[in-house]
Amino acid sequence: MLRIDNLEVLFKGEGADVKAVDDITLSLEKGDSLGLVGESGSGKSVTALSVMNLLPPNARITSGKILFRGVDLLKSEKKALRNLRGGGISMIFQEPLTSLNPVMRCGEQVAESIRIHQNLNSKKAAQKVLSLFEKVMLPRPEAIYRSYPHQVSGGQKQRVMIAMAIANNPDLLIADEPTTALDVTVQKEIIQLLKMLKKEYGMTLLFISHDLAVVSEVTDRVAVMYKGRIVESGEIENVYRNPQHPYTRALLACRPPLTGKPERLPVVDEFLKGEVFIDKPVKKAKKTFEAGTKKPKAKNKRQPLLQVEDLVKKYPLKKSLLGKTKKYLKALDRVSLKVFPGETLGVVGESGSGKTTLGRAILRLIEPDEGRIFFDKKNLLQLSPSKLKNERRHMGIVFQDPYSSLNPRMSIGRAIMEPMKVFHLYGNNRERMEKTIGLLEKVGLKPEHFNRYPHEFSGGQRQRIVIARALALQPEFIICDEAVSALDVSVQALVLNLLNQLKQEFGFTYIFISHDLSVVRYMSDRIVVMKDGKIVETGDADEIYYDPKSAYTKQLIESIPKIID
Repeated sequence: MLRIDNLEVLFKGEGADVKAVDDITLSLEKGDSLGLVGESGSGKSVTALSVMNLLPPNARITSGKILFRGVDLLKSEKKALRNLRGGGISMIFQEPLTSLNPVMRCGEQVAESIRIHQNLNSKKAAQKVLSLFEKVMLPRPEAIYRSYPHQVSGGQKQRVMIAMAIANNPDLLIADEPTTALDVTVQKEIIQLLKMLKKEYGMTLLFISHDLAVVSEVTDRVAVMYKGRIVESGEIENVYRNPQHPYTRALLACRPPLTGKPERLPVVDEFLKGEVFIDKPVKKAKKTFEAGTKKPKAKNKRQPLLQVEDLVKKYPLKKSLLGKTKKYLKALDRVSLKVFPGETLGVVGESGSGKTTLGRAILRLIEPDEGRIFFDKKNLLQLSPSKLKNERRHMGIVFQDPYSSLNPRMSIGRAIMEPMKVFHLYGNNRERMEKTIGLLEKVGLKPEHFNRYPHEFSGGQRQRIVIARALALQPEFIICDEAVSALDVSVQALVLNLLNQLKQEFGFTYIFISHDLSVVRYMSDRIVVMKDGKIVETGDADEIYYDPKSAYTKQLIESIPKIID
């Protein structure tokens, strides 16, 4: 079905050209499923875009062949390639929000592809779209047909993209990171959907991901890419049980384990240098909790650093003609919790559960409608703006998307120094600069990075910059809001290690927010599980994981992708 021979792709750089794909060869038979795995920058997506002939203008293929059903795509006419795309070969892109037209209704975008490739009239194309929306299990197909991309959730946008990709019964489907940053439950649904569609349509599947666990649930074979080259390939079970290349071993090892809590996670560089960090778990997880046993009394008798009582946040959904709100969405519905000094409290739940709203309401970045928030015995909701500003010096936040939380026109050194200036810390700018450079080194960056801008860094480096900025005021308490959700598993390990190291060094208190229960379990002392603005379960991290009480928590745990035992 597809054969790639000795493919080489160069990107034009300011100095020398960068080799993004370096002499790779792979093949897929009809009905095959191959996983292409590696970190960001390894060449996975460039390989897929080469097959689709959708490389950016600064990239060029310098050698190799790409044969689809025996035809060399690199020598095909543009018209033939246009007919092939969406018909013979389809692609699900990594970010559905940026891949869908924001000013065109979802249904119309799928119908357009059908009209072009199948020469159907508008009515028949619309009927086929509704049928496809039902097949990909979209709720309310007619309503989503009429909706714009921003009006549907991330999981629903991904299903619209899948419907578009299978609309013309392609022989080859390329799925480029189709589950990245999705909730684990939505991720599981998308994986099951792709497997069902592959079987029903007899498609050949090239599945691209940085997550080995996800790939193991979708494909039969895997090829591991590192710096543009395929360093290992074979049957999933053989590669996972007996990895040969140190990079493959690193990708398998750097995920937070589902049993035990090692003090730190191994990272890729240690494997590549032959310096694998072997660590005994500091706290062994109990594999079973006897039903009905008495829970141990709380060991922590200290006063909580943070106490939230009956917090409510409502958003208007529907208004009358006179502007009076008739219906509300309760993003937070009587939420109460305590966080003790030096503790990490994990907050887990799907998108829309109220996690981020809770984090922002605690810092009063959004104003709650009801409730009380005590930080160090002071009710934050009763403080004047000037007193709240002084309290905020003791609190920090690491946002989910570091790129959008950094000023693109401000160097990262100035961004870290800014809060120091606001609070008049240190004597002068020279001292602040020295402190900033020290913070950059603390999070694993270099002094020369001081004058660089956010766009000059990778996602993992930007996350480190945001952590350094959160540390600038030496806070006691930090909220990490989905701080690792969109990172490669190897970069995720580096950031998690950094957060744990800083906690030990400075005695920080964390609220760690994530949709990934395996990461939350590894990082947290206690966990609260949120659904529809309410806390449905709370308890010790291992007890929540091994002996969940609510059906929702059980569903979250069952949805965690697991690498072959």
